[in-house]
Amino acid sequence: MVPAEVKQQYPKTFQLTNGRPFGIRLMEPTEADRNAILAFARRLNENDLLYLRTDITDPAVVSQWVQNLETGQTTSLIAEMDSEVAGYASVHTEPARWTRCVGELRINAGQRFRGIGLGRALVAEAFSLGKALGLRKLYGMVTPDQHGARTAFQRLGFRVEAALHEWVQDRTGRLRDILVMTYELDGFTDQDS
Repeated sequence: MVPAEVKQQYPKTFQLTNGRPFGIRLMEPTEADRNAILAFARRLNENDLLYLRTDITDPAVVSQWVQNLETGQTTSLIAEMDSEVAGYASVHTEPARWTRCVGELRINAGQRFRGIGLGRALVAEAFSLGKALGLRKLYGMVTPDQHGARTAFQRLGFRVEAALHEWVQDRTGRLRDILVMTYELDGFTDQDS
């Protein structure tokens, strides 16, 4: 579950590099947030959907996401602008005792909200969230041909920890290599955000 001290921090207001304000809040396990994520996912283009770990255009998948919010296996942040979901960042944890200090970061910004500071703000908030959840490391997974995502992770301080050959299958059925990129939260402070 989300610690009370984390809940008290949200919602927050930020400013994009173009000067427009946007908010970040905790995703709630509600029908309204489920529907808002589905609407966001349905605005993504085919290339964006190709690389998603799960098919968030599928109502059953988003319902599982909402269940994971309730159990505490997932903590998600939603970025909103003009009453529309502009992006999200999720930290997924495993109940297994031996991996309880590691969380998976999944992040996505809508096409028209890229390159203007939204993703960076979401990641900084996810770093703070990971630390508040007691995690030591966050990881993300990208394919080698996701040059933009890989570059963005590297700029944030992530490093390639593993390369796994034909580890994943995309929406078209094509096998792809995967890079596991990690970030040590021990070195992150809230002043870094």
